[in-house]
Amino acid sequence: TGPLEQWSSDPFVPTHRAGMLYGRGAADMKSSLAAMVVAAEEFVAARPDHRGSIAFLLTSDEEGPSVDGTVKVVEALRARGQKLDDCIVGEPTSVARLGDMIKNGRRGTLSGRLTVRGVQGHIAYPHLAKNPIHLAAPALAELAAIEWDRGNEYFPPTSWQMSNIHAGTGATNVIPGELVVDFNFRFCTESTPDALKARVAAVLDKHGLDHRIDWTLGGLPFLTPRGTLSAAVSAAIEKHTGLVTELSTTGGTSDGRFIAAICPQVIELGPVNASIHKIDESVEALTIETLKDISRDTLSTLLA
Repeated sequence: TGPLEQWSSDPFVPTHRAGMLYGRGAADMKSSLAAMVVAAEEFVAARPDHRGSIAFLLTSDEEGPSVDGTVKVVEALRARGQKLDDCIVGEPTSVARLGDMIKNGRRGTLSGRLTVRGVQGHIAYPHLAKNPIHLAAPALAELAAIEWDRGNEYFPPTSWQMSNIHAGTGATNVIPGELVVDFNFRFCTESTPDALKARVAAVLDKHGLDHRIDWTLGGLPFLTPRGTLSAAVSAAIEKHTGLVTELSTTGGTSDGRFIAAICPQVIELGPVNASIHKIDESVEALTIETLKDISRDTLSTLLA
């Protein structure tokens, strides 16, 4: 929540003020869940003989390490040989108005912690030491300049960014013995984790660095090309908002990356994301009703 005293009202008590609904998770993603549940109730009441089945998956693990929750459910469904036809994730995808953007994929995330080893020594006697900062700098500059791929119709090019560099003993007259660099790839479907790792290793080896990299694969990219699900969602959005929605793969990761392993069509749809994770997180109350109508009509198109 951040500092509770900075909230205008209790973050765990939904509160209406001036047409807005305030509360922790109001936009991310509890309003989406409420809208989808009521949409399913309305659809089933109107079409009790509908074809197919509807299921909800709720997890508190998505914002954390993502080792339980959706991951375990997908493993269980895989073990049964059960696949899904369509999945809508209630992520807050809208930018300025409800429905102006939906996600039909997400980039993958691959993080690395690079340790470059040198030889510690007195800064006045550099010939008796090996400065890992100086040694690593040309390689880091080369990595920062690489074009990893050119992206495609759905994804921007893969990016490589350093998030932290640390070296030094705390003394200004000591050459450090090692340098540690944290970096991250946000990668599209044009690249694979193994290929990215190999290219990084090749640059570091070319520069003759004594190094180690500890890799963490946060998630693979997924993509749902235009199809029946995106068409159904887009048509419902246009009907209820008048907007022609934009398909996008921007932003961070979501549990859609796990669902995509057993589901060929995964779309993310939800409210405006401007306030997510912020003090006084909120959503325009009337848009929850609209989101419900969009979800209900999408079910009607797919299952009626």
